[in-house]
Amino acid sequence: MGSAATAGLAFAAGVLVALASQQRQHEELRLRVTRMEHANSRQAMLAEQQRLQFYLLSKAMDDPDLAAVFSSADADSPTQRRQFLFANAMYTNHLLAYRLGVVNWDELHGHLRVICRNQVFREYWETTRPHRASLNDSSVEARVGRMTDSLIHDLEDADSEEWWVVGEPPDDEGQLG
Repeated sequence: MGSAATAGLAFAAGVLVALASQQRQHEELRLRVTRMEHANSRQAMLAEQQRLQFYLLSKAMDDPDLAAVFSSADADSPTQRRQFLFANAMYTNHLLAYRLGVVNWDELHGHLRVICRNQVFREYWETTRPHRASLNDSSVEARVGRMTDSLIHDLEDADSEEWWVVGEPPDDEGQLG
């Protein structure tokens, strides 16, 4: 075989190695894009679900008959039921912001610290305690619920008027889900 043929075979082998490498890189990029699309799709579904939840909540807050269906929390009056519905909306808004990555764990702790100062929210939280009993302990909702319980406890026990420094976020943030 001549040197031209050897050079041609070497060139062809080099091209095949380069094409295989490019194909591998293309496949890795395709998988990365698919994962990102899946994550974006999940975030879009969470956001759409929250919009629907807010729509239903708004209807329930405007109509006491619908509020009785929407909320299973025991309320003493239609006014308290609307307050509980609004407390639920505030809480789920913060939970969704965390789940979508709009706020991090420490920021979520700060936002919850603010709403946990409110007596109506605390009454709502206590009234709905049985609703959270069936949550999977490792779920995001259960972990955020435990953080909220801890914040309420810390705020009630605080000797300081400086409520904005009460409590520390738990370290067990875990995965978003």
